[in-house]
This record gives sequence, C-alpha cells and structure tokens, in this order.
Amino acid sequence: MAFRKFHRWIVASLLLVLLIPFTGQQAKAANNITMVLDGKQLVSDIPPYIMPKVNVTMVPIRVISEGLGAAVAWKQSAKTADISGGGHTITLTSGKKTALVDGASVALDASVQLRGGRVLVPLRFVGEQLGLQVDWDQVARTITLTSSAYIPTEPPAEGGGSSSSQLRGAWISTVYNLDWPTTSSYGKIEQQKQEYSALLDKLQAMGLNAVFVQVRTAGDALYPSDLVPWSKVLTGTQGKDPGYDPLQYMIEETHKRGMQFHAWFNPFRANLDTTTSKLAANHVAVQHPDWVVSVNNQLIINPGIPEARQHIIDVVMEVVSKYDIDGVHLDDYFYPSSGTFNDDAAFKAYNTQGLSKADWRRDNINQFVQQLGQSIHASKPAVQFGISPFGVWRNQSTDPTGSDTKAGVTAYDSMSADVRTWVKQHWIDYVAPQIYWSMSFKNAQYDKLVDWWAQEVQGTGVDLYIGHAPYKLGTAEAGWQSAQEIINQLQYNTKYDEVKGSIFYSAKDLIKNPLGIVQALTAYYQQ
Repeated sequence: MAFRKFHRWIVASLLLVLLIPFTGQQAKAANNITMVLDGKQLVSDIPPYIMPKVNVTMVPIRVISEGLGAAVAWKQSAKTADISGGGHTITLTSGKKTALVDGASVALDASVQLRGGRVLVPLRFVGEQLGLQVDWDQVARTITLTSSAYIPTEPPAEGGGSSSSQLRGAWISTVYNLDWPTTSSYGKIEQQKQEYSALLDKLQAMGLNAVFVQVRTAGDALYPSDLVPWSKVLTGTQGKDPGYDPLQYMIEETHKRGMQFHAWFNPFRANLDTTTSKLAANHVAVQHPDWVVSVNNQLIINPGIPEARQHIIDVVMEVVSKYDIDGVHLDDYFYPSSGTFNDDAAFKAYNTQGLSKADWRRDNINQFVQQLGQSIHASKPAVQFGISPFGVWRNQSTDPTGSDTKAGVTAYDSMSADVRTWVKQHWIDYVAPQIYWSMSFKNAQYDKLVDWWAQEVQGTGVDLYIGHAPYKLGTAEAGWQSAQEIINQLQYNTKYDEVKGSIFYSAKDLIKNPLGIVQALTAYYQQ
C-alpha cells in the first residue's frame, strides 16, 4: 500500500518540471513537446514553458496534485513551494539556486518561477530525485519518464484516449440553488464552504477530475464584481454581499484536489422572470432596459446590440483577469428556442450587411464568440474557452451535412448557434454538445450523434467533450432504465480519438445515485 501511494506521488510530481537541454529552436517549439510517464501521456493545462538561456522546461506547480497522495503548499510571502509525499519532502524557493531534498541542499539550474500569475517549477529535477529514468527523443519530441516499477504492456488495438488522461467533469448549477449552495445556507459562510467541499469530495471519489461551476446565472455574479450585482443564490437577496468570495474559495478547494475549475457563464439571460423591482440598482435590466427583451416570462439581453455583447465580454474578462480559472464555459442559451423575440428595432439599426434576420442573429452570436475567444486568449492563453451547445446542430432533412436525427429543436435553426463555424474557425478550444438521449432514442440517437460530432471536429484542433444526462436515469424516456446506459455511452466514446472526455449534468443527479450510477461510474473509472 505504501509503495502504491509513493508511485502515485511520483506520477503527480512528474507533472511538475523537466530540465532537458534544448536548442534555441527547440525552445520555441515547446508546445509540441509530449511528456509520457510509464506509457501514459502526461497532460498539463498549459503548454510547457522553456526558460531562456538555461533551457529548462517548466510547468504549473498545481498540476502536481492531479496525481493522488501528494501535497503542495505555496507560501506567497516567502515565494517557497513545499512538496511532500511518499516520505519525501522537496522545498523550492524563487531566486535560490539550491533546493532542499529531505533536508539536504541540492543544486538547481532553475527554481520556482512566477509567470502570468502561475507558479512554475522544473520537472526533471523532481523526477531524478525520485529515482526516475528520463529520456529525450529528439525525432519524436517526446520526454519519456520511467519508474523502476513500470512493466510495459501491449498497447490497445484501437480506440480513444484512456479515461485517466481524459476530462471527467460535472456541471454544478447554482441557478435556483439546484446543485449549490442550498437555500438553507443563505448568508452562512461556513455552511456554504462545507457544502461545496463535500460536493467536490463526492465527485472526485467517483473518478471525476473537473467541475464546471455556474458563476453567472442571470446578469449576476458569485464573486465580487465591479460590473454586475451579487447573485441572490448566496443570500436570498440580489446585490447582498455574502461576506466572502465564493469563487476564490471554490477555485482553491478544487485545485487543492487536483481538479480543474471551469467558470460557467449563462451569457444572455438577464432575469428568471420579468419582475425588475427586486433587482439590484446595478443590474443590467435596471441600468440598460433598452438592451433587454421580455420573452417566455424571462428577460434576455439582446445579442443584436453591440454594446450589450461587449458588456457581457467585459463581465467574463473580469473573471479571467482576476482568478486562476482553467476555463471559460458557456451553455446553450443564446437566442431563445421558443417564443417571440422582439428585436425588430435592433435588426433595423444594426443589420448593416442586409442579412436575413436568421443570418443576422447567427452573425451576432458569431461575433460574440469570436471576440470573447480572442479576448480570453490574448489575456491568458492557457485558459480554455468552450461552449456546450444543444446536442443536434441540424437535422439531415434540413441540411444534408447535418445528423441523422429528427430533433424538434436544433442549435443552428432554433438558437442561432452556428457551432460549425466556431469549430472550423477554431474560435473555441473545445465543444461539449449536450447529447442527452440514449442509444435507443430513435429521433436523436446517442451513438449517431457522437459519430457526427467526432467527424465535425476531426482535424480542427478543437477538443470534443460529450455532455451526458444522468438526470434522466430512472425516467420513462427510452433507454434510461439502467445506469448501464451511461457506461455504454462512455464505452462508445472510446471509438474516437476526437472524444477527449465527458461532462455530466448535473452534480446533484450524480450524488443522488439514481439506479446505482455512483458505483457504476466509480468502477468504470477505476479500470
């Protein structure tokens, strides 16, 4: 047992740092370097950074905790990182040319670096201190790290990536207090913290390694903002300060567990009903009522108004600039898929290209997606930008290049979401279609949709995550009478290298364990 923990800590530590001699030309191509430990590719949330002159490869320190059994402590005042696990302790201090390894001083070529708000450390050093063999393949541009306990196995015949290297996420809905926090925790800081930490522990125990937390539900914020009011889901009253920074706490707790934190925004929903009397004074519907359209008993920010789109971009960028998030995530709420959306005035004022209203609406969303992606990547290139559209882009009956489905709603026609353009133009880093149907639901069959989306992203450089629907387990809809449906879907995903992971909607629907999904997922991810 002790050896297993130590080996896991080695895995975690290896995600830290690597000192390998590179030429200047190689340093420029750091993004192309592949790192492999004991036959499995190591994944970092940002590309390796090559320190000039000394040619040392650096990666974020927090990825050390993506393996089990290791602990990392960063002391900001002392600029010191303490790494402990498996009976070993390594101390690295910014600016020092030596490190402490189990109390002994060891020379370094490079120590802790602070870059773009990230704490970076060198990898080879840690690996060698732990007794690993490190090899560099110039042709393949691959760093291979091998532990003494590693026994090579035959590679799989075919299929997608291993579950250990894939994203395994859950959406955490805050709207209506669906997943977190509970209404009983209104104004109770410690209870809200405990609820979130307990939720993370349960999700991680199932094998999940990422959360997508809704930080903007309806023109509001779960963090102190200069642009929008506090969300009412924290205290019961919009605009009321909860007494702490929930987003900062959630990020720290998530990263402490080695999990990714993606900030999920509902961009255009302004309010869940049409009543404005309870909205805070700095809410968009109060300050800019001309930006807002009432439809389906909700208030929606009009995507056709350029200033309104820019306001939303500014809101997202406030989070990107202030917080150490791993990604920006948008859901599928663009134009409403039903009801009458009265945007005639905006169409007349801003349709300078003479487009049809349908094309003009899609162009508005295209501009928004492109400009938001550019802003995110210009500010923090490592932050992933992704969108989770409705699972059907277009039906084949409408467009020969669409999917073999008979959906009553489609992303392109009903929501003005031209997802194909976002993918082909690489405006987004990943797409996570909500394929919320079973393999036996004929109008929108799961496997047929995965086939279509995998082909759609092929060769684009855009990753594909699949959105799954555990909330349907135990319902009367075809195919959801057993938790094996989800497992079958995960197994089907392995047919495609393009599928890089899965996201489950939502956290509460996993925690409630319908039809034993917790045990099924845990067993699947432990294979």
